[in-house]
Amino acid sequence: MSAHNINLSLVFSDARRVINANRRHFMTLSLLFVLPQSAIVYSSFSKPISFTSTYSRSFSSSFKPLLPESETPPAHKSTDSISTLVISSLFLIIFSLSSIASVTSSILNGFFGETVNLASSLKCIMVSFFPLTATHIVSMMILGLIVFTVAGLAGIIYATGGILFGAGIDFRGVYLLGFIILLVVLLTGVFIYLQLKWYLADVIVVVESKWGFAPLTRSCYLIQGTKTVAFSISVLFAVLPAIMSLLFSSSMPTPVIGGSVISWKISLPCVAIATMLRVYSIAATAVLFIYCKGLRGELAAETADEVALRLIPYNDGYGKKEHKVVV
Repeated sequence: MSAHNINLSLVFSDARRVINANRRHFMTLSLLFVLPQSAIVYSSFSKPISFTSTYSRSFSSSFKPLLPESETPPAHKSTDSISTLVISSLFLIIFSLSSIASVTSSILNGFFGETVNLASSLKCIMVSFFPLTATHIVSMMILGLIVFTVAGLAGIIYATGGILFGAGIDFRGVYLLGFIILLVVLLTGVFIYLQLKWYLADVIVVVESKWGFAPLTRSCYLIQGTKTVAFSISVLFAVLPAIMSLLFSSSMPTPVIGGSVISWKISLPCVAIATMLRVYSIAATAVLFIYCKGLRGELAAETADEVALRLIPYNDGYGKKEHKVVV
């Protein structure tokens, strides 16, 4: 089996095969864990919570004696907005990690024809939830450390440039703006590279019971040779929800009587499609993990034979094609 035989079409086809074979099970998981997080995300478009507006209300409330009574913003609105944001974020994290654990374990079991049921999925959530949380915290700490380091180096370069070239140079103009853009592009490239290297980390946490730094380093090893496929999956399942979000936000009606009902009628199809895309995204990642392990020769002999059958090339007289045998 070669990494060149693994492509987006093959991974997506196997993910769809497993989901279609256990449609009721994955529909249940979608309703329990994936649909709520999609609803939370899309509800933010109908009732957006702005950090800026929240901060401005908090700031202006500190000057309440200076403002006329009619212009004084109510303090409870700022507190309610922050509380809503925190609670929504907490539920979003819970549903997101639960969906990763349950869908991943179900895909891996269904891929090889093993029993798939709700009890095993719930058990997997209980076992994998905190390791997934710890791994995500570690990854965010690494990214934060990178940002802090780059920001510190940028500050040193800025200060050194002012000393070497004199305080008369206006670093607040075009030069500073270009420097900031360069740093943002650099950080974006580093983040994309690391996300590709860590692409299989969540699956490794669920399947191999690793957490922290171990899944990240393990993912760097397994993903070698298939980063293009991982990038294709990431782009596909990031662009489609983004397009739907833009269409949804542009189609939001002007607030009128009963406008909330109208907005939800418009958003429900978007939430349903986003839920389906999220399930397929997790499923495709789990399938890619199986093929990556097969490339490294880490699957059992009978399992490796099943995976290899999907990548047997044949010649039909018109050129070499890939033959996929459904097991």
